[in-house]
Amino acid sequence: MKSQTRGALAGLKVVDLSRVLAGPFCGQNLADHGAEVIKVEPPQGDETRAWGPPFKDGTASYYLGVNRNKRDIVIDLNRSEGREIVLRLLENADVLIENFKIGAMEKWGLGYDDVLSRRFPRLIYCRVSGFGADGPLGGAPGYDAVVQAMAGLMSVNGDPQSGPTRMGVPIVDLGTGLTATIGVLLALAERNRSGLGQFVDATLFDTAISLLHPHAANWFLSGQTPRPAGNAHPNVVPYDKFTTANGEIFVGIGNDGQFRKFCGHIGRPELAADPRFSSNGQRNIHRGALREAMDAALRETDGRKVCDELLALGVPAGPVYTVPQALTHPHAAHRNMAVELGDYRGTGIPIKLSRTPGEIHAPPPSFGEHTREVLRDAGFDAQEIESLLERKIVRERPPSA
Repeated sequence: MKSQTRGALAGLKVVDLSRVLAGPFCGQNLADHGAEVIKVEPPQGDETRAWGPPFKDGTASYYLGVNRNKRDIVIDLNRSEGREIVLRLLENADVLIENFKIGAMEKWGLGYDDVLSRRFPRLIYCRVSGFGADGPLGGAPGYDAVVQAMAGLMSVNGDPQSGPTRMGVPIVDLGTGLTATIGVLLALAERNRSGLGQFVDATLFDTAISLLHPHAANWFLSGQTPRPAGNAHPNVVPYDKFTTANGEIFVGIGNDGQFRKFCGHIGRPELAADPRFSSNGQRNIHRGALREAMDAALRETDGRKVCDELLALGVPAGPVYTVPQALTHPHAAHRNMAVELGDYRGTGIPIKLSRTPGEIHAPPPSFGEHTREVLRDAGFDAQEIESLLERKIVRERPPSA
């Protein structure tokens, strides 16, 4: 399997040494838009292959969700011969992604400052880590939920009864994958001017802090500690979940014009004329009374019908769907956000480019699926490849196979 020849990043070569989520998600973003991404796995495999059920042919859905469009080679980096293979791969590579424990690459003689930047001056080196290399938490391991807790995200999620609550998606890992992707693209844009690569430092902690809006902005201005408020917004009212006769809906009203339309449509125009609700600031002060009135007005309505009607009026509102309902919604199909390729099913590509659209051209690779192919492309002959396989410096099947 070769990478696609179309896409905004066609011709870009990426060596992805990362495992788990943030780094692989970055690699997948680049691969979706045409980059050739070579995923380098350790002999024990990316640990997310075992993060199931569900499994398909022994591989967990967690791995399948963030590794499509890549070629896969298994290399033992604890062996000097394995590290030499990586150096061979980097000879014509543009980007390296890694998320090893801080100091591991330096221990292996693959550090950016001392080795790689000198040997490959055009290389863009992206390191994904929990907290970075220095500072009070420098070098500490980081996992999504732990950083959610430490960065304050959990403190504003949930409600007063539940207390701080982990978000239901690994928002810090996914956000860091996007941070890393943006960093790589920025470095590529700058390289077009300077001809030089650079180091991209993407951390879970920095990303989590950056996601604290508007709570950080509120605290900087007011000095008041943000608290979990359930589904309600701390600044905008009404912006909350409501119960209807046939399910829950979410209403998100951002201005007074939308509020007037909303009140007229639900048969309560007097709410918009009430001085307590005449502006967002007043609605925020009197949110309890407004909530009571809206609950009464919406409780017996057909929620999905009301949402359709409100959207037609330009008022943001939508049913609270399950994951299957969202993925099978006609608009998800229209936007190509639920895709199939053979027996692979996954989410689509959210960035839509008019001339050079992304493309899903290959399912997530199996363990070592492209080991021989990648080695051949790197200039290894058949005898060298067999020797590397025999000595288990590289592998093309799991140890138990």
